[in-house]
Amino acid sequence: MRWKREDVVFDTSWESEVWADSIANEIYGRTIDGYITPDYKIAYALSFFLGSVPHFVVHTEKIAVNNAFIYKVWVT
Repeated sequence: MRWKREDVVFDTSWESEVWADSIANEIYGRTIDGYITPDYKIAYALSFFLGSVPHFVVHTEKIAVNNAFIYKVWVT
């Protein structure tokens, strides 16, 4: 499993969607299989983008770490 992790958190959903679209392109191109982020907006948008691809099975996970959450999104 090839993961990409970034600690970017955006203020708006629009910024998160633009960012998630670029991450989705990396997953479409198979340079990575999953993404880890503390920003639920990125995870949500990325899940939505990847879910529109018929041959992807999208998985998500929310993990509590030090009174905060991290979100994992990956495909199989």
